[in-house]
Amino acid sequence: MGHKVHPIGFRLGVVKGWQSRWYAERDYKDLLAEDFKLRKMIQKELANAAISRIEIERAAANQVTVVIHTAKPGIVIGKSGEKVDRLRTALEKETKKRVRLNILEIRQPELDAYLVGRSIAEQLEKRVSFRRAMKQAVQKTMRANAKGIRVVVGGRLGGAEIARTEKEVEGKIPLHTLRADIDYGLAEAHTTFGVIGIKVWIYKGDVLPTKRREPSEAAQEAASAFTTHERGEGGERRGDRRPQRGERGDRAPRGDRPARPQGDRGERAPRTDRPQGERGERAPRSDRPQGERAPRTDRPRGERAPRPQAGSSGNSGAGTRADNRGSSATGAAGARNATDSAANAAGQRDQCYRERVEENRSHVIGTVTI
Repeated sequence: MGHKVHPIGFRLGVVKGWQSRWYAERDYKDLLAEDFKLRKMIQKELANAAISRIEIERAAANQVTVVIHTAKPGIVIGKSGEKVDRLRTALEKETKKRVRLNILEIRQPELDAYLVGRSIAEQLEKRVSFRRAMKQAVQKTMRANAKGIRVVVGGRLGGAEIARTEKEVEGKIPLHTLRADIDYGLAEAHTTFGVIGIKVWIYKGDVLPTKRREPSEAAQEAASAFTTHERGEGGERRGDRRPQRGERGDRAPRGDRPARPQGDRGERAPRTDRPQGERGERAPRSDRPQGERAPRTDRPRGERAPRPQAGSSGNSGAGTRADNRGSSATGAAGARNATDSAANAAGQRDQCYRERVEENRSHVIGTVTI
């Protein structure tokens, strides 16, 4: 089965301290019983004062210092300190020692696990729904900037015949993290159905080990102090060689210096007289002006070379289509020339056809006459 470890006892000496601080040898059992009696008496006398914890410290043999952490210091002190004096007298009579009381106020009772559990228990004793009491407690704690809370309620919840356990969790509760500041509280609600137990865990954040970092910080400070310390003559640091701004030698004031024209950067070497963009000697170019091309033929634009008179109709048709495609790329004059050449080609085909027909007809007539 699971073995639960007390969250406060698990962190003693790490992020939590002891609630009883004293040392004893042979009378250890007597002092322990005395602490138990003191706490029981204070809780009984101040039952409605919202006391979270009681710390007991013994510095001398016959002197006891009691520190009471409460959310309602006014109830503990009373009018002009009457209740405190009465409580001190009762404790001194019980212990037969000198008792010194210190009252410390708890600023945020929503972040104290015991006080949260005690408030839930009081609501359960007044027959308030346990789910409503749990949810309200969780919301108040998370509203007080807590990192997480877990509330577990066990017993005859709602008057049921069979006891059960219910829990409400919000945020995170890292129980295995030693540096996590987790507060734990246990309270009991005595109802007509029986006793209902309430356990509360509240995670407030991590406690960083500041004491462990102090030696390293001291070493860093010593190292930084050594680096910034001035060295002897001839051993100045590199950073000291550069004068500070405004201490760069005996320079003339800004108003006494002669004003030079904008962009003047002293004398420069004379520039060459070559024109802009010249890059040394190049090979001589031709004498033709820029952009001149070779002479073109004298034929007018769109005119084609003469075509043969005899030829196949297929070749002439292909040439005509080629002429039409080539001439269509030119302007309006090229289009007119293409149209004329197509008409001439059609006339030539008709003339060839007539000549062949005449030749065949004369041949037939000749053979008949013979």
